[in-house]
Amino acid sequence: KVRKIIYMKYRKDIVLQAENISLDIPIISRTDQSLKKTFVRSITGGKVAKNKGVTIIKALSNINLTIYSGERIGLIGHNGAGKSTFIRLISGIYEQTAGVLKCPVKAFPMLQKSFIVSDALTGIDEAKARYLLINNNLKKFKYFLDDIKNFSGLGDYISLPIKTYSTGMCARLIFALLTYDTHEFLALDEDIGTGDASFYERAEKRLTNFINKTGTLIIASHSNELLEKFCKRGIVFSKGTIIYDGELKDALDFYASRNK
Repeated sequence: KVRKIIYMKYRKDIVLQAENISLDIPIISRTDQSLKKTFVRSITGGKVAKNKGVTIIKALSNINLTIYSGERIGLIGHNGAGKSTFIRLISGIYEQTAGVLKCPVKAFPMLQKSFIVSDALTGIDEAKARYLLINNNLKKFKYFLDDIKNFSGLGDYISLPIKTYSTGMCARLIFALLTYDTHEFLALDEDIGTGDASFYERAEKRLTNFINKTGTLIIASHSNELLEKFCKRGIVFSKGTIIYDGELKDALDFYASRNK
C-alpha cells in the first residue's frame, strides 16, 4: 500500500514531487445510476468507472509534477477539472491510490468547504481548535482570539454558536482564521469567499499580505486577474489530468484557446 505522503529530505529546492499519481474515489450510494453519473461528472469532471458494482471516480490520473521552493503557481481549469482535488491531495486530505508523492515541505490548505466541524460550536471554540492545530498549545491564544474577533467584526457574537451566524458572519470568521498565520507552502482554493461586500476591502489587503509572506504558493482560481497578480507558472487541468504546464500567460492562452 502506498503511503499517503512521503515527508523526507529530497532536494532543498523541491517542495513537492508527484510521480504517476492517480486518485480513485469510490461512490457508495443508492441513487439511480444515471443520476449518480450526472452528479459525479458535475462535481469532479473526471472519468466514471465501475468495479464490482461500485461507482469509481477517476478524480486524478497520471499526475507528474515538480514544484520548486518559492514558485507561484496558478491552477487553471473548469469546475470539476481536478484543481481542488489536487490541493486536497498534496495537503494530505486525500490519499493517492497509485504513484508516489514526495513532500519535503507540508502544504497548508486554505479551503473553506468543510472547515467548520460543527455549527453547534461557538466562534471561540473554532478559534481555539484552529490555534491548537497550528501551535499544539494555547500560549498567546488571547492575542490570536483578539485578532480574529476584531478583524472579523463579530464582536460578542464570537461567543455564540455558529448556527446562529449569517452566511456573511460565518465567511468572515473562516477567512480571519485561515489568514492569521503565514506558511512556507500554501495551497489556496479561491472558493474561500469573503462574505459581506463591506468586508471585501479589508479582506483583500489581508489576503495580499498573507500571500506575499508565503514561501511557495498554489492558487486554484477562475480569475485571470488574481492569477496574474500572484503567479508566474500556470498548470491547466482537464478531467483530472494535467494538459499544460508552463508560463502563466501561455497557460492562460492555451486554456482560452480550448474554450472558445
